[in-house]
Amino acid sequence: MHAPVYLDHHATTPVDPRVLEAMLPYFGVRFGNAASRTHRFGWEAEQAVELARRRIADLVGASPRDIVFTSGATESNNLALKGIAVRHIVTMATEHPSVLDPLKHAFVTVLRPRPDGLIDLEELRAAIRPETGLVSVMYANNEIGVIQPIREIGAICREKGVLFHCDAVQAFGKIPVDVEADGIALMSLSAHKIYGPKGAGALYVRRSRVRLAPQIEGGGHEGGLRSGTLNVPGIVGFGEAAALCALEMPAESARIAALRDRLLAALQSGDLALHINGAINPRLPGNLNLSFPGISAEALLMSLPEIAVSTGSACSSSAAAPSHVLRALGLSADLLRSSVRFGIGRFNTEEEIDYAASRVLESVSRLRSLAPV
Repeated sequence: MHAPVYLDHHATTPVDPRVLEAMLPYFGVRFGNAASRTHRFGWEAEQAVELARRRIADLVGASPRDIVFTSGATESNNLALKGIAVRHIVTMATEHPSVLDPLKHAFVTVLRPRPDGLIDLEELRAAIRPETGLVSVMYANNEIGVIQPIREIGAICREKGVLFHCDAVQAFGKIPVDVEADGIALMSLSAHKIYGPKGAGALYVRRSRVRLAPQIEGGGHEGGLRSGTLNVPGIVGFGEAAALCALEMPAESARIAALRDRLLAALQSGDLALHINGAINPRLPGNLNLSFPGISAEALLMSLPEIAVSTGSACSSSAAAPSHVLRALGLSADLLRSSVRFGIGRFNTEEEIDYAASRVLESVSRLRSLAPV
């Protein structure tokens, strides 16, 4: 087995070679601008964009006309939350910063999760006021992998007559998502979490119900919601990645979940007194967020240079403060400082998982032996 072992697939995923192959012509001979509709170069690019739009829409049960391409999920979240004209918004304390930060100056109610990371549906119901216009809850958490009861949330939003926005970045392509059955009106997506390229994202907008104010203007692209020359190679890669997920998701999710369970079983066999953060079920197939009491996660990561894992969200990994997600769960200071996120993905093998487990066991034991009594 060759190091390094990549176990940080919530931060980003490697581009699948099949996705790269689909993209390459659009960096070269198929270089046209999709908005240039007077010649074959533009037509070719436009056709490729529309194929990708259909593939992404098909994976979530949407109409292609409701898929708006963006530069990534951060832009999609900003467009959804800043572009909507509502008086009051309900969200959760465990949302991604690209949801929480745009809401800093809004009239918003922020719900704390239960200790297992899941939303309390009765608290949600009670938080929706007559002036509430939008609920924003992520499908699956990017740190602890917990999958929220999205269909139940959608049903409450329908009952109350409010719109439902969902940051589905971590769920899309890994577990089934259906915007109709889930009652989702706005949904943010990203290519680089599903083995596609960085710099390509999308916002699902149920145009029959939602009116958004564009945040980027100057050309009227994407139905007037997002101006700017389309990233054709990135969009092509996004569409190809979505098509591969549509074909391979059931078998791939089962295999990755088995690798996750293998890693957990190996670590538990070492009697490390570890703590699982968030509900183990329902959880994303490749996610495992663990605390190792008595040691520093930073020290553990430094002792594992050949294994790529993280202490939390890639968007906040430079911050000195503990994870806002784990704080919202009410973890002790010891558990907060000792938390590590493992993200298993498409190209990981049993051999890599076994190697990672053995190295973590070895490092945790050594660091604990060095800790002052």
